[in-house]
Amino acid sequence: MTQNTLKISSAILWVMSYLGIMLLYTFLDVAIWRKFFPDNSEWINCIIIILFVYAFIQILKKQSQIAILSNITISGIFMAIACSALFFLLLDNCLDPIFESFFPQSEKEYQETIQSLVKSPVTSLLQVCIIAPVIEEILMRGFVLEGLKHTYGTSAALLLSSLLFAILHFNMVQTLSALVCGILLGCLYLKTNAIFCCIIAHAGYNLISYISAVASKYS
Repeated sequence: MTQNTLKISSAILWVMSYLGIMLLYTFLDVAIWRKFFPDNSEWINCIIIILFVYAFIQILKKQSQIAILSNITISGIFMAIACSALFFLLLDNCLDPIFESFFPQSEKEYQETIQSLVKSPVTSLLQVCIIAPVIEEILMRGFVLEGLKHTYGTSAALLLSSLLFAILHFNMVQTLSALVCGILLGCLYLKTNAIFCCIIAHAGYNLISYISAVASKYS
């Protein structure tokens, strides 16, 4: 991976740009797809998200020559899988209940989000467990953390990138969980230097949480 430097102001702009993309495809979904194509709106929205995300990744790759599939090792894969289980045990079973007790309204909103995901399980699975982990790890670890590391040093870059990662999650409970998750994913990236391992860890955790949430709704 070509070494790139990144200032915090630029990192914020890139994260805000991705937030803008998220808001744009959400607006299109609510204002157009659901209104004019109600029977197929979930799949149309999913396809639009994939196109937007693909374009954004290409822009990031031109900016920093990100190598998504580099430095993959067996030990790194096992570490990623272990991180997925750790995230679920640490966050869903330990920290999240504490966060939820402090922010009951955020917990209510989160449960409403889960309920909406259950209504379209296949497209939700694609978005939550594949698309989101891919773009978020490429952006936050491969681009932001890597760039900030060469500008501010490892520790500062880890903290700053984790804070910016938390901003991507609007719900307060999810924001606090994302801060913890961002720090651990950042450590995994710094240990393995492999974006793909971070994607596996992130996707694995989301998958476990998704299956657990859906199962609880049907139990």
